[in-house]
Amino acid sequence: MKKRELPPCPVALTVELIGNKWKLLIVRDLTPGIRRFNQLQKSIGNISQKVLTQNLRDMEKDGLVERKVYAEIPPRVEYKLSPVGKELSSVIAAMANWGEKYRKTITRP
Repeated sequence: MKKRELPPCPVALTVELIGNKWKLLIVRDLTPGIRRFNQLQKSIGNISQKVLTQNLRDMEKDGLVERKVYAEIPPRVEYKLSPVGKELSSVIAAMANWGEKYRKTITRP
């Protein structure tokens, strides 16, 4: 596997790794713990199976998500944040806090 070149700016790197709305929501929904694919799709909302699959693959490749496949019929697949991915939980929490403060600021009469 060829090692890709990462942006020198840490903010740009973070945006590259989780900078789309789907990846942010995946991190949000995996923060409490293990989820199956269908659970993620339902909790995220309006996301297609193809888009969720691609984002999970990208996040697994980047070391943010771990995937476990059970040899059962039908196959069971579970996803969880990797130790590195778990560190993003504080980023998501900070974004949620900021969003709440912003909502209160702009909805004042």
